[in-house]
Amino acid sequence: MPVDHTAGSKTEKDADKKAESEFSDALKDRPDDYFVQRKFAKAIDCHKIDQSAPFHWLALAVQDFIKAPLISLVYGLIFSLIPAALIVLVLATDTHLVILPASVAFALIGPVFATGLYDVAWELEKGHKPTFRHSLKSMFRNPVGEWGFAILLMLMMLAWMRIAALIHALYPTTLNPGLEEMMGFLTLGTLAGAALLAVVFTFSVFTPQIMMERRVDIFTAVATSYNAVMENLAAMVVWAAIIIISVLIGFATSAVGFIIIMPLLSYASWHAYIATIKTIRPRKYE
Repeated sequence: MPVDHTAGSKTEKDADKKAESEFSDALKDRPDDYFVQRKFAKAIDCHKIDQSAPFHWLALAVQDFIKAPLISLVYGLIFSLIPAALIVLVLATDTHLVILPASVAFALIGPVFATGLYDVAWELEKGHKPTFRHSLKSMFRNPVGEWGFAILLMLMMLAWMRIAALIHALYPTTLNPGLEEMMGFLTLGTLAGAALLAVVFTFSVFTPQIMMERRVDIFTAVATSYNAVMENLAAMVVWAAIIIISVLIGFATSAVGFIIIMPLLSYASWHAYIATIKTIRPRKYE
């Protein structure tokens, strides 16, 4: 339910004014029902999204890639080095046991590296020509929030590594164990990884974009992302499935596919944010 800001103490109104000032000028004069109240923080309200919307976001992402091929490929090439390193790690250790934890760790750090590509999509939306310099500067639009978010993901990754180590204790001690002996290990590892990824997806699918454009604090951004996912669960399940399939394709191509996949997913994520998170009025760009 929307929060009624017309009734309340002077302190509450002052707090609202302070929060409002953190938005960009184009979004300052929000109506009283701009925020929705969640358990731990206020969240920016969201639109209801059709289940097929993620495919439209991908179509827009393809257009962005075509408009800015060079910068897209450079970012994609840089990003592909991370999964390539994970593949080398698997080959070097000569064990399949690191595949699952390494893949989950890769998914955890992905949103941090997408910020520059969000800026490319944003510049194209404004009708501007994106540049490397401008995209790099975008990482410092909201340094406290963005680096705080990066630290949060890092802590989650460390927690996952600890969980993965504990799960490894269930690995059969017999030589060349069969599927039946591996079932407990595989089931628990898959469930734990899926649960962590679901949590990370829910709290991060819109968080970096919100902090970059709106310049709000990390708590508001995370609460907004959570609220948007809960209000559009069907569409978000489709979007999460697209991301998972894309990541699998990237690894199946020995990380080469990530050169294309990463920019496309980043651009689509920006369009997902634009379509889902409400503004007081249509954006106007110079």
